[in-house]
Amino acid sequence: MKFGTRWPPVPAGILIGISMLLAFVVAGRGIGASGAMTRLVAWVQHGMFPVATEQSAYFGEYFANGAHPLNDYVVFLLAGLIIGSFVAAWIGGELRIEVLRGPRSSVAYRLGLALSGGVIAGFAARLARGCTSGQGLVGGAELSVGSWAFLMSIFVGGWMAAWFVRKQWI
Repeated sequence: MKFGTRWPPVPAGILIGISMLLAFVVAGRGIGASGAMTRLVAWVQHGMFPVATEQSAYFGEYFANGAHPLNDYVVFLLAGLIIGSFVAAWIGGELRIEVLRGPRSSVAYRLGLALSGGVIAGFAARLARGCTSGQGLVGGAELSVGSWAFLMSIFVGGWMAAWFVRKQWI
């Protein structure tokens, strides 16, 4: 079975909206990937430094009353996204391992930029109390002023940063 390379934006948006609504109905809260990553980091850190992690004001809440940090629906959501993306790319004949980059940048430079951008975005997501999916999709749908300010900042920041890296892709 061969899928098209892109979904039409309107049906995809409707499915995302239905997914958000179902998340509120079933779990009582929205979706977001940064929460799953934080729980994964808490679990790994606990494996290396159990006492320090349990006493941490930030990570300690994930272990309160004997709880396990990976026992949360956002962890399964993230795992499902990764597995579903892999399967969809495989079925659609689009699965390949490659590093997309411009002609003036090396693979190592592109991966370094991606890693540093990911670290900054992850830190900012925790600082803002939500990633783009949590802040943008959930908070934006709730008409949260902070989420709309976040979304506008994302678009403006991306537009401004594009000027600095434009030559990497030409």
